Amino acid sequence: MAEYERVRTGKLVLKGEKIKSRKRKSKKQETKESVTIDNEDIKLHGGWWKTNSIKEITGTVAIEFGKQTYIKALDNGLFTLGAPHADGEGPSPEEILTALRISDNLIALKSGYGKYLGVDKNGVVVGRSDAVGAIEQWEPIFEGDKLAILSNTMGNFISVTDEDDVICQSKVAGLSEFVTIRSIIERDNKPNKDIPKEEVGSLADVEVNYVRKFQKFQDKKLRINKEDRSALEKAKMEGNLHETLLDRRSKMKADRYCK
Repeated sequence: MAEYERVRTGKLVLKGEKIKSRKRKSKKQETKESVTIDNEDIKLHGGWWKTNSIKEITGTVAIEFGKQTYIKALDNGLFTLGAPHADGEGPSPEEILTALRISDNLIALKSGYGKYLGVDKNGVVVGRSDAVGAIEQWEPIFEGDKLAILSNTMGNFISVTDEDDVICQSKVAGLSEFVTIRSIIERDNKPNKDIPKEEVGSLADVEVNYVRKFQKFQDKKLRINKEDRSALEKAKMEGNLHETLLDRRSKMKADRYCK
């Protein structure tokens, strides 16, 4: 199991990582990867999805240790590991945090009691601050599909003791420090994100949407081509759906762009 090492030489370097230039992924590759969603995992966790980058750690989140057990805020400012949840359940209210982006690589976390998470002099995670200072800043570090949360000032990783106390005392991250940060906010990388609203739905819906968008009649009555729509299926596969839709509208003289 690979371990994280915190070595600052201008940037954070993980153990085993070679310091050399790497080929940048094309935007097309990044987009393809960003829409990979594990729906079974989301269903198992009651709609809470696993974050895979710091850009996704914002708003309503929960920190999961192990399987369906989350960090829980106590009313005395301390944290413990909550009871395991059944399949299909999300975290309890006291296990829900709010994440705020501080910089490109730092976040702050606020408990349901309105206090920011920090570390005391004994390396215990506490939530007692009303504002974000250096102690309340955290660095989520991703290595492959693993994540550990580093205190920006202590240089230690968050973990949980055998008594379920939440601490920040280890300089390296192994099994005890690996976490999952889950979010319930709406994703930005939904598969239909870049699809025009007129093209959401069946082909019949799509045709109606475009007729409604481009119709020229003032009475607002839709003139829908009654011919078989099998040509639309073929056109969609061949990449000329818009042209075919226009041809069908032109036969009905229902498009302001038809000659």
